Amino acid sequence: MQSDPLNDAMCVIKNASTNGKAECEIAPSSKLIGRVLKVMQDHGYINQFEYVEDGKAGKFRVMLKGAINDCGVIKPRYSVKVSDIEKYEARFLPAQDFGVLIFTTTNGVVAQDRAKELGIGGKLLAYVY
Repeated sequence: MQSDPLNDAMCVIKNASTNGKAECEIAPSSKLIGRVLKVMQDHGYINQFEYVEDGKAGKFRVMLKGAINDCGVIKPRYSVKVSDIEKYEARFLPAQDFGVLIFTTTNGVVAQDRAKELGIGGKLLAYVY
């Protein structure tokens, strides 16, 4: 029984990238995992991904670029105000303007730069660099 599917997905991506694989499969799938993958794709950390129906919960096939140094889920999921985003960037990312924090907001799952642009905070989900 899985307690955190997003954490399992990020671990699969990190391990596949570390081992130099060209692709990996994430099962089971969920809308949240799909939206996090979309943010990673938009920022150039993965090439593409596709949903594959397997008769159960489905799975994602992810094509990797080899651009990921580290990625993971942030627990507990902190509630972050717009004014505090920089504090969390300093805590979870290795350098300024390097890497992405992923938030879930009222406008969907977005990266920290989009959250600042919209002027909204949210719950901190994950990091990628």
